Amino acid sequence: MRSILDWFGCYDAAADCIAARWGGSANKATISKKVSGLLDWTVADVIALEDARGQYPVTRLLARRVEEQDEVLSGSLLSDGSEIAKECGEAIHAILRAHESSHGDDVARAIAELDEALAPMRTARTRLVGMLDGGPRGRMAAAE
Repeated sequence: MRSILDWFGCYDAAADCIAARWGGSANKATISKKVSGLLDWTVADVIALEDARGQYPVTRLLARRVEEQDEVLSGSLLSDGSEIAKECGEAIHAILRAHESSHGDDVARAIAELDEALAPMRTARTRLVGMLDGGPRGRMAAAE
């Protein structure tokens, strides 16, 4: 949200934008409290600020969450396990290579491989939590 506020140059301009959009009484103090965490940003705040600029970073972030959830629900734990094994093997190889090397490229590659190994683990974890929370597989197991 701070980067969005940078678009407007000052808290007064952002407050004026929100007030103009919704007919409210936003002010510099309210914006300051939201930036500091004393107050929460509302969906209306985000909509007003994004629409005024014509750019939608928060909206895109939220949409990405939904897309990622849809992707998680469409996969399987078997494919997750396979991907985890593959990526972890590549990460281990890269770590060992970085350990024996003094080149920054090898260290950077090891970091990248670790990041790639974490992604399928997060997906599998999300899928498993969904099962505990009554997700698709959790509902099927409960019906049996």
